[in-house]
Amino acid sequence: MSKNLSQQVVLDRRGFVAATFATVAGLGLAGCSDTCAEAEKGSAASSKSSEDTEASTTLDAKAFDKLVDNGPKADDDAIAASTWATAVKDAGVFKIGGVQTSTLFSLLNEKDGQTRGFDAGIAQLLSNYILGENKVEITQVTSDTRESVLQNGQVDAVFATYTITDERKKLVSFAGPYYYTQQAILVLADNDDIKSVDDLADKNVAVQSGSNGPAILEELAPKASQQEFKTDEEARQALQQGRVDAYVIDNNMQQSALVREPGKYKIAGKPFGSKEPYGIGLPLDSDGVAFVNDFLKKIEDDGTWTELWQICIGDRTGDTNVPELPEIGA
Repeated sequence: MSKNLSQQVVLDRRGFVAATFATVAGLGLAGCSDTCAEAEKGSAASSKSSEDTEASTTLDAKAFDKLVDNGPKADDDAIAASTWATAVKDAGVFKIGGVQTSTLFSLLNEKDGQTRGFDAGIAQLLSNYILGENKVEITQVTSDTRESVLQNGQVDAVFATYTITDERKKLVSFAGPYYYTQQAILVLADNDDIKSVDDLADKNVAVQSGSNGPAILEELAPKASQQEFKTDEEARQALQQGRVDAYVIDNNMQQSALVREPGKYKIAGKPFGSKEPYGIGLPLDSDGVAFVNDFLKKIEDDGTWTELWQICIGDRTGDTNVPELPEIGA
């Protein structure tokens, strides 16, 4: 698939300053749970991220590319029935909002110029489904710019560990959910004081702005002192430097940190809070929702979703428990 991949990175000017100089590795924008679009870092930081990632664990690029190449293709009638899909087909390129610094969900490989991971794979499979090839153009987003790039027509969709919430539904529409997650607590590896969310009382806890973490923490650990950061990288730096005692964001992002920098951190206790659904952001009231949901059902039914999870997450974290398939349209 490498020869078929044609990905062009277009930096979102409004999110450029924060995205460029504040690196966000790990799973993505903050909150992913909220999506966090796993935030972005500058080219220098991005370089370091890629090197660190390769040093710890690698994604099977050949298996990933083959899976995307062999994904399902939409027939002409299905595309013609959707105004959204027709526009993507006519443009000849699939423009998405995303990140390239998320270790497990969307990470740029600077050696071959390709972006791979679970979110990246879903986006590339959808591009192949509509266009017959993986032709994705990425506008980098943060948790604060995901809605705006859809509202101003800059992108066709947003793939950024984007949690579906009622508030966000007022601004954009969502296809999916395509993944579930919960919040988790990241601490330094030698921290034995924090073992669960109950131990966060009177502790300084990092959260990411624009994510679901702050609200969930306020509900379940109201005595914790929250410190908000714009990116995942900034929050983890504060943890490394001892400016905070713990960092709360969705579990998938925390797993990414463990994979990227083994031995530095650990997850304290079990994931907590309500099950949060990741969705694919689309323009408000877009008929693309039905089209994308049909695509998601196809890749669940034919095993592509499970294989993608195994390549991007299961094999790299050592997790042998394939997560439940999301209930599309729920």
